[in-house]
Amino acid sequence: QVQLAESGGGLVQAGDSLALSCAASGGTFMNYDMGWFRQAPGQDRIDVASITPGGTTTYYLESVKGRLTISRDNAKNLLFLQMNSLKPEDTAVYYCAARIWGTQDYRYWGQGTQVTVSS
Repeated sequence: QVQLAESGGGLVQAGDSLALSCAASGGTFMNYDMGWFRQAPGQDRIDVASITPGGTTTYYLESVKGRLTISRDNAKNLLFLQMNSLKPEDTAVYYCAARIWGTQDYRYWGQGTQVTVSS
């Protein structure tokens, strides 16, 4: 079972950049698809970006394409989300999540990190 811990959230202004990290422990990192989700107040949690174990395939929510980049360092058991040109609508709690490669559901979640973008 993998444990996940996010870091890097904060308060920034519109147009700024922010980098999130997620440290994984307790499992074989290469066995997992990894994803970044976000949940804004009063809204459902949505999948923002995801990446396959080898890093060769990624998915992005349409509204973040070209601004957010997901990546992973399998040697260090780390997942990253580089966020550029941030907008107020990007304000949310960001979660990293893991699912066993080949399965449907993300079963493992971090505690979340707050990202606030002021206009």
